[in-house]
Amino acid sequence: MKITRQGDARIVMSNFGSRHNYFAWPTAARLQNGKIAVAASGFRCRHVCPFGKTVISYSEDNGETYTAPAPVIDTILDDRDGGILPFGESGVIVTSFNNTTEFQRENSELTAYDAAYLDTVTPEEEEATLGVNFRISNDCGVTFGKIFKSPVSSPHGPVELPDGTLLWVGSTYNPKDAQTPDTDCVEAHKINPDGTTEFVGRIENVKIDGAEPICCEPYAVVLDDGTILVHIRVETADDSIFTLYQSESCDNGKTWTKPRQLLPLSGGAPSHILKHSSGMLVCTYGYRNPPYGIRAMFSGDAGKTWDCGYEIYLSDVNDTDIGYPSSVELDDGSILTVFYALHGEGGPAVIMQQKWKFEKD
Repeated sequence: MKITRQGDARIVMSNFGSRHNYFAWPTAARLQNGKIAVAASGFRCRHVCPFGKTVISYSEDNGETYTAPAPVIDTILDDRDGGILPFGESGVIVTSFNNTTEFQRENSELTAYDAAYLDTVTPEEEEATLGVNFRISNDCGVTFGKIFKSPVSSPHGPVELPDGTLLWVGSTYNPKDAQTPDTDCVEAHKINPDGTTEFVGRIENVKIDGAEPICCEPYAVVLDDGTILVHIRVETADDSIFTLYQSESCDNGKTWTKPRQLLPLSGGAPSHILKHSSGMLVCTYGYRNPPYGIRAMFSGDAGKTWDCGYEIYLSDVNDTDIGYPSSVELDDGSILTVFYALHGEGGPAVIMQQKWKFEKD
């Protein structure tokens, strides 16, 4: 496979000049009206802080320009990640999650500014807003309804099945964010039109040398034959494992194959999968070893095999605070991939994009 980058990577979301200048964990989607929408967590102070909002920007010119990021989910807690999915004729769902005030206070980088804000959050407010949150628009993202809750979370949100069902394959939510094999499972849940959810099925946890690493942050894609293909971030607390596994379902998420390893043990994660008009599956993922960056892999046989390790973006900063790419196909068949990365040594994180194309050798 040959990769050609089209121009330099550029910033999509930032807020320089403010202490609330950290943006991360984006998702890009092509809406029914042709606009590109990018959701992310923004107006933060750092990776863990209590001020995050889930925001959205739109582009009407294939990613040349974007509207300023505007909040879609802004609870009193730290709203993290920004998933987005267009569905039906004009539906758009935006997803997020947050953590407890206790989790925020346990952060080693907690400042007096953070603590003063956390002191204003009442237990009643925390209980009302804590969890995995989503909002639905019925007019292509112009307006959004009330906040609903989900038992599972994933960086890029749910998928739409051929019959119109919204299926969310995600990690079971743990309010204390204490990731362990006992608390983190990957499950499929159906989202009903009234905002309620129903359990559909569970993917068995991965075992490596008899031990169970953490399985989290999955992404699902529906293939042309109806098979649901899922990539799962698999890792250990000491970062000796940070990789992707794959599982499939042929019955709309009720049962799943045993997950199989796709990348080396430190090969990168989490991933997003784009069904390209050529029939190719294009998976992008973060790579958190030198040289840090964003990589891609390709499958021309519906996920049976993958051609891995292609570099889409190389960071000029030696830091693991990078990743969470997602992609959309542009009108000419090229690809626009968004991700987050630090803006220079010691700089804040920003949402960036890289346009590129692939050709078979």
